[in-house]
Amino acid sequence: FKTGAKHAGENMTEILGSRPAGQPAPIFMADALARNFPKAVEQATKVAKCIAHGRRYFVDLEDAFPKQSQYVLDSLGTVFFNDALARTHHLSPEDRLLFHQAFSRSIMDGLKLGMQRQLDENTTEANGRLGKAFRYMLSNWEGLTAFLREPGAPLENNAVERLLKKSVLHRKNSLFYRTNRGAEIGDIYMSLIYTCELNGADAFEYLTELQIHANEVKAQPARWMPWNYRDTLNHLLGIRDEHAPRASPIAA
Repeated sequence: FKTGAKHAGENMTEILGSRPAGQPAPIFMADALARNFPKAVEQATKVAKCIAHGRRYFVDLEDAFPKQSQYVLDSLGTVFFNDALARTHHLSPEDRLLFHQAFSRSIMDGLKLGMQRQLDENTTEANGRLGKAFRYMLSNWEGLTAFLREPGAPLENNAVERLLKKSVLHRKNSLFYRTNRGAEIGDIYMSLIYTCELNGADAFEYLTELQIHANEVKAQPARWMPWNYRDTLNHLLGIRDEHAPRASPIAA
């Protein structure tokens, strides 16, 4: 988490610039807003765009254009169902890619052809609400279909948007931050709390242990991450047990 006046793309440019050289390009997902993307994104990342953002247009248009919207929603629903099946069967990223190529590619190809045909034949007004929804999907098609080319590319970034809600609520409960330094501290805590959640650790317990063992944390911070602090605590308890005074044996 990072609070500041810069937009997401500028922050991501800094993050990508700090990555060690020689690593493979990561998959970068966002909605289609240009300011969300880092500079020279094509060279630095593999671009994926959120299908859920495109889908929302058709959810909003369902009452006005029920037939056209339902076709898009049903098509995308099948693709999401295929992705859920891949997760249920714990497919590797490579096997998931092959699965989507076999069962989702034809659906996405048909969807693209159908939207383009309606625009080309003027059966849908290009500048109308439905036409704009079609054009959003078509103009971002390469990123929206990254899951058909890149192993592990997600369909959407709803999980990230849900994560941001807690950060926004924290800022609201703080009545906004008084200083930039206060915001930086808030970012650190939010990052720790979410990392705890991702690793199945209790955030309150974790932060408490950091305070109790502040000197040890300062000396060896890498041993006090949310994913390994319990092992460190168990190790410390084992050392203390070894040095604890032993009771004298009692003769029978």
